[in-house]
Formats: sequence, structure tokens, C-alpha cells
Amino acid sequence: MVWNTLPGSAWNPWAELARMQSELHRLLDGPSGLPAQGEFPPVEVWRGEPGLRLFARLPGFEPDDIEVSVVGDVLTLKGTRPEDGEREGETWHRRERRSGRFVRSFQLPFSIEADEVRASFQNGVLVVELPRSAAEKPRRIAIEAT
Repeated sequence: MVWNTLPGSAWNPWAELARMQSELHRLLDGPSGLPAQGEFPPVEVWRGEPGLRLFARLPGFEPDDIEVSVVGDVLTLKGTRPEDGEREGETWHRRERRSGRFVRSFQLPFSIEADEVRASFQNGVLVVELPRSAAEKPRRIAIEAT
């Protein structure tokens, strides 16, 4: 239950707590258009008439560490990055690069030509090109004069 503070009334700790909780949820969900904290890999997706282009930043990965698949209207990225081993006599001071397994799936906004999906990997960036199916592409309709 949230109590609201009316003008001229006393400070309401419950309303203040609800406001702080709402602000905390907003911050943890991440700004609009960015993944919530903890989602890996971070991606950008561009949509155009020819289809979609997805960019995923995967520093420290090799192409063989990554799997890209399309089933129906869902694109899935999977991968594994081995954990860096510790050397004898050394301990971690700071560790921010992710290791281990990840899986991310994305609902596609339209049908694609699954046989024509292409993926490339260079300098730690995965690029997946997903061409829109011919049935989904906008078509210009000629108007006949009568």
C-alpha cells in the first residue's frame, strides 16, 4: 500500500520509499534502448528495407566459440569463453571480462530468408545479416490510369 502526501500534510516515509524503489528499478533496468545490466553480449540491431543487421561485441572470443542459429522468428546467439587461468603466486586484482557460457535470443520483427543469413566475425565484433523474406519486403504497386 502506498500513501500519498497531500499538499500541506506531513512527510510520508512510505511514499518516499515507493519513489526510491521505483527509481532503483528504473536504474537497474538500464536506459531505454540499452540492455539491462548483466546482459551479454551487448548488441545493436539495425533495421532497414533489406532486413536486419545485428552487431554483438565479443572481445576475447574466437569464431569457433560462437554459435548463431535461426529457428522460425527467433535468432539465438550462444557462446563460451574459457576462464583465464590463474598463475601460481598470482591472484586477481580486478576481473571485469566475462568468461563462461552465454545465450541470448531475439524475437525478429518480420520473416527472414533463413538460407541467406550471413555471419562474420572481425576484431571481436560479430555481425549477423538477416535478409527480409521477399513476401515481407515493401512492394511498390503500379497505379493504372483508367
